[in-house]
Amino acid sequence: MKSILRTLAIVLTLAFTAVSCSSDDDNSKPGSSRDVKYEITGNYTGELSATFFDKGGNPLNEDVTKLPWTKEVTVDASVQGITMSAGGHGGVKDQTLTAKIYVGGQVVKETTAKTNNDGIIVLTLAPYLFP
Repeated sequence: MKSILRTLAIVLTLAFTAVSCSSDDDNSKPGSSRDVKYEITGNYTGELSATFFDKGGNPLNEDVTKLPWTKEVTVDASVQGITMSAGGHGGVKDQTLTAKIYVGGQVVKETTAKTNNDGIIVLTLAPYLFP
């Protein structure tokens, strides 16, 4: 089950990457970067993994061993957008997770998800595209 959720998270991340690379225009200034913080909070007690983008715009997958979970990176100027997803199993019905993406200290994306009857949870944020 864990490998299925991990595969789902990677597929969603790769789909976002393909869509976000539709323009070859580079309007960013060389050497500029952005401070990004990924955050997951909630009362979920099952096994959980998160997929997020690193500084170069590459998807990374990490096991979440305790909540709250955060990851901070400074994203390269060449990265057009970011997103985050999480998936888990072994929780209790109606447990929740909330995911947030902060850029420059401000929340730019947020969503909450609940476990289903089987204790499975899938949490996906809409992509954030840098201006």
